Amino acid sequence: MKIVEINGGVFGSTGRIMFGIADALTGEGHETLCFSPVTTTNRDAEPEHPYNKIGSFRSRRLSVLAERITGLQGCFAYFATKRMLKQITAFSPDIIHLHTLHGGFINLPLLFRYIKKREIKVIWTLHDCWAFTGHCPHFVSAGCDKWKTECSRCPLYHEYPKTLFDTSKKMYRFKRRWFLGVRNMTLVTPSTWLRDRVRESFLSCYPIRVIHNGIDLSEFKPAESDFKKQHDIEEQYMVLGVAFGWNDKKGLDVFCALSSALGDGYRVVLVGTDDAVDRKLPPEVIPIQRTADIKELAGVYSAADVLVNPSREDTFPTVNIEALACGTPVVTFPTGGSPEIIDETCGCVTEQYDVDELQLQIRHICQNRPYSREACVRRAADFESKTKFYEYSRLMKES
Repeated sequence: MKIVEINGGVFGSTGRIMFGIADALTGEGHETLCFSPVTTTNRDAEPEHPYNKIGSFRSRRLSVLAERITGLQGCFAYFATKRMLKQITAFSPDIIHLHTLHGGFINLPLLFRYIKKREIKVIWTLHDCWAFTGHCPHFVSAGCDKWKTECSRCPLYHEYPKTLFDTSKKMYRFKRRWFLGVRNMTLVTPSTWLRDRVRESFLSCYPIRVIHNGIDLSEFKPAESDFKKQHDIEEQYMVLGVAFGWNDKKGLDVFCALSSALGDGYRVVLVGTDDAVDRKLPPEVIPIQRTADIKELAGVYSAADVLVNPSREDTFPTVNIEALACGTPVVTFPTGGSPEIIDETCGCVTEQYDVDELQLQIRHICQNRPYSREACVRRAADFESKTKFYEYSRLMKES
């Protein structure tokens, strides 16, 4: 088979998934061709995996600006998309595998007209909710369910992907027109939570498969760590939070409240902060700015007594799995697919946004040790990345 992979980035979780699937397919003797735009993260730092660039850094920036001014997402990047489609035609794929398509890098009417005209088999992995809303990738924090019927008067149009005007009603209709009518398309979601949302949307006419995200268990595993010694917290319980792009949707306000509520016997550590976030944190919180060193991150996970995930919006957070793989139990809000990672052997799920119960569970886990390191590691083994990539391979072989 020949497979094309298209994603909005080469780094981060979706980039790793795209390249991981491509490597699994190549290892089975298939041909793959990956496409991604030039962004701030890969303009000067290229990934090890080869890929074809969609446009230039400048052309994408112009498309993003045009989208912001007009509110029309996916309507620009015309020439960059034409060049990509010319390359796809020369490659003559059996399957086009789509990932994240927002971010101003691709012209969606062109892409889907091409797919429909040539009747190419499509697999589309939805990493968030953007494909079936009029604007947003996530709607839970806004308490909005207009996407079930027709978006309008969007409360989140000023958030990513930012626009100057509310065009959610028009974009909802555009997406419905673009995305419906593909003869052979299967949707994949990383969680049953997202699958159930898709079933309530205009995309419900397509078959849907759940393939959970996975992690590399050769990288995330229990490790000897002197992290507590380095930060002089050897006599305290370490409560860990890991995110990239910290804000209140990720639970930043919850950790600020926990840092004082838990008292002197506990220390909150947040990984993935930046200078702006660091200035907002109470002095009791230990901030660790983003690190690309996985071995270092595994050491931080291994040193923690508990990972806390109070995110208010998430699809299937791999930080939960990473912590478990390093032997650390997890406490999470029942957000999106986050509870699907946890079972009775490795952590617990609290009531939504209940900080008091969260605090009680943290104390229980740290003081009573109800979840063993071995049990956490066993649970993480259910989410080994290579196994998940081969699930995609099996899906692609299906007629």
